[in-house]
Amino acid sequence: MANKHPEKLPTNVKRIVYGLFAVCVAVVLVDFLFYLDQFDKHALYEWENWPGFYAVYGFVACVLLVLISKYILRPLVKRDEDYYE
Repeated sequence: MANKHPEKLPTNVKRIVYGLFAVCVAVVLVDFLFYLDQFDKHALYEWENWPGFYAVYGFVACVLLVLISKYILRPLVKRDEDYYE
C-alpha cells in the first residue's frame, strides 16, 4: 500500500530539513554580501547593519516564543485530566 504522506518518509524529512538549512545559509550569505558591498539598509540602529542580524534576531524571537508558551502560558491554560468528567 502506498504511503498517503510521502513527506513523512525519513529520507524526505532529511531532504526537507537540509533544504531549509540551505535556504537559511543562503539568506545569511546574501546579507553578508550586501554588507561587503556597503549596501545601505536605512537602519535606525547600528547593529541592524550587522550581517546576519535579522536571522539571529528571528531565531532568538522564535525560541523565546516557544519557551514562553511552554513554561508560562501552558500552565495558565492547562486543565486537569478529569476536567470534563
